[in-house]
Amino acid sequence: MSTASAPSTDAAKPLEFPIPANVYAEKVVSVKHYTDRLFAFRITRPQSLRFRSGEFVMIGLPNAEKPVFRAYSVASPAWDEELEFFSIKVPDGPLTQHLQKIQTGDTILMRQKATGTLVLDALTPGKRLFMISTGTGIAPFASLLRDPDTYEKFEHVYLTHTCRDVAELAYGQELVASLADDPLIGEFTNGRVTLYNSTTRETSERMGRITALVGSGKFYTDLGIEPLNPETDRIMICGSMHMLKDVKEMAENLGFVEGSLSAPASFVVERAFVG
Repeated sequence: MSTASAPSTDAAKPLEFPIPANVYAEKVVSVKHYTDRLFAFRITRPQSLRFRSGEFVMIGLPNAEKPVFRAYSVASPAWDEELEFFSIKVPDGPLTQHLQKIQTGDTILMRQKATGTLVLDALTPGKRLFMISTGTGIAPFASLLRDPDTYEKFEHVYLTHTCRDVAELAYGQELVASLADDPLIGEFTNGRVTLYNSTTRETSERMGRITALVGSGKFYTDLGIEPLNPETDRIMICGSMHMLKDVKEMAENLGFVEGSLSAPASFVVERAFVG
């Protein structure tokens, strides 16, 4: 039930509450609802904001004296003139119950510092990069897949995206389909990006959690690739807490070592993310 972008408003709405100090106030450029649980939106980018592809920022709404801020991975690459986000809708969520109703022209608050562990600099050099995601955990990978540095550092990128239902896979499918036509990185991506989808609730062509698909060997046979190898492969993980725990354990059992900016290694996990 994909819908078009929200209609534009002629004038910015007056703010009920003042903008907090040291916070950016940006405008919503577009909104797209994918399902009753997922939506994406783009906002203007502050000229002074610097971030690495894969990092997250804290965003909120100007709807209280002390606004609620939550961590959101930036889904657009570091070179983009706008900022893109991919969000769940939680009916009683302190932020998302309001955020899911935003329209073009509305104001979004954003703290000024970007941070996070899902960055290329936290990994040692390798040949294959595996991006493991569930739900809106695909967002930082949407950033990295559109960054030329990813293709300078790795020969092939495998993006796995697992959701409960088929419709929830659409954002990732659109993302990967658009890479070839991207004016900046299109020439680098040809034949070098593979999307691997699965669902856990709705019946689809491929069912199951990624740990089960890797553990059974189906992941390797489906793609016709060699098993994960810490000598040549690097892994990035983002998604539900349950998935993070399971994939981290799987990676460590295979000989992978968790890395960071101060000590790059063979896999990284984003713990600030929930969803």
